[in-house]
Amino acid sequence: MNVQPQSPLVHLIDDDQAVRDSLALLIGTVGLRVQAWADPQAFLAGFDRSGIGAIVLDVRMPGIGGLTVLDRLVAQGVDQPVIMLTGHGTVEMCRRAFKAGAAEFLEKPVDDEQLLEALQQAVRQHVRSRERSQADQAARERVAQLSEREREVLAFIVAGLTNKEIARELALSPRTVETHRANLFAKLESDSLAQLIRRYALLVDSSAP
Repeated sequence: MNVQPQSPLVHLIDDDQAVRDSLALLIGTVGLRVQAWADPQAFLAGFDRSGIGAIVLDVRMPGIGGLTVLDRLVAQGVDQPVIMLTGHGTVEMCRRAFKAGAAEFLEKPVDDEQLLEALQQAVRQHVRSRERSQADQAARERVAQLSEREREVLAFIVAGLTNKEIARELALSPRTVETHRANLFAKLESDSLAQLIRRYALLVDSSAP
């Protein structure tokens, strides 16, 4: 099933076909697309990790349980939020699921409104997370385009130094610093100092020796 990267898709994993069918119908009522899986192994092997959406995962399934699937998703760096469902929940099971990174833990028979609310919130959070990740990647790519001297000037700008202070630190003329400053503002697509610091301060700090 080919899904556009930005098209929210809910992966529903449950070995009970009646449960899959009813939950798929329910989830579809709020405009979310659903891909149902009866076999958790097939899901792990075949689902699109690049897609936007969420995962609804039954805890008790033959062969491989939901908590094991959750552990494997986390180990693989999968970032889609996971909502766990179980008909026989325990405090320890709930604790383990949250500790492993589950977004929500719901008991069957699941309350329709509770599940839909949890799903919609999970999808919204995933969209925001991916948007931040894409923005961070774009910022890193723009910083990579800077010359070594421009990166030095950027670090001093973020640290709060004036052009004259930067010139003294780098043994350059203020005019040369102004040129580097103008070039890096253009390369980083920043219209103001505040915007530059907001987008790039953490990147500069993380790249410092």
